Amino acid sequence: MTIDRSPLPGLDRPAPVTRPDVGPLKVMGVLNATPDSFWSGSRYEAAERAVAAGQEMFAAGAWAVDVGGESTRPGAAPVSPDEELDRIAPIVSALAKHGRVSVDTRHPEVAEAAVRRGASIVNDVSGTLHRLAARLGTGYVGMHSTAVPVLPGAQPGYDDVVTEVSAHLLGVSAAARSAGAGELWIDPGIGFGKDVEDNLRLLRGLPRLCALGIPVLLGVSRKSFIGEITGRGVEDRLPGSLALVAPAWSAGVDVIRVHDVPETQDTVAMLETVWGRRR
Repeated sequence: MTIDRSPLPGLDRPAPVTRPDVGPLKVMGVLNATPDSFWSGSRYEAAERAVAAGQEMFAAGAWAVDVGGESTRPGAAPVSPDEELDRIAPIVSALAKHGRVSVDTRHPEVAEAAVRRGASIVNDVSGTLHRLAARLGTGYVGMHSTAVPVLPGAQPGYDDVVTEVSAHLLGVSAAARSAGAGELWIDPGIGFGKDVEDNLRLLRGLPRLCALGIPVLLGVSRKSFIGEITGRGVEDRLPGSLALVAPAWSAGVDVIRVHDVPETQDTVAMLETVWGRRR
């Protein structure tokens, strides 16, 4: 039997993957100074361990490290601002000497105290701290969520999740710009009360979000919808997380927020080497 090895029409070369000319995809490391983060591998209850982990992220090429002191996973117990600040203050102070630090919080007093200790980005899961960030002169990430922390099983339901999230984020960004915010990112809030199909629609809709003209920050690392698709526990979701770097990169996402910095940096490097010009 002779096998015809001639290329099929139109399939003799791979279709090019393009990325908008928005610069390299930046990697933000996740550092949870909490005892109840959804993944034990990202929990750093001792300040010394957290600082060492953050330094390793910077050494691996992280553009910034995002420090949080309150878990926002569904069903997490709320934390008082005082306790949250006690958890993160020494970590922010130490890491700010090594690289750019973001504070992941919904509490204005925590955000302000962290900025006084060297944080230069307010990563706001509530989408309400834009005036504070503008007053402090920091970068600002406004995220979409209907409630934080998310109640277990709470899913608001969307007619068109991409359109509705985009409209919300346009409102957040307009308010932030009106308040005088400088650096600005929008985050569609993957997870956060959205079901698996909502999350998939948002991922497919990343080009639309990126076309809004506002830098997009995306957090998908090890999230539960990856486990629902793959059947993997949180400790085994790294491959699924890395698979989502490609659509983020090709859509023009500006920052991807991850637990696994070295592996994500390698993934971005391969994407840019194969499909795009290394910048």
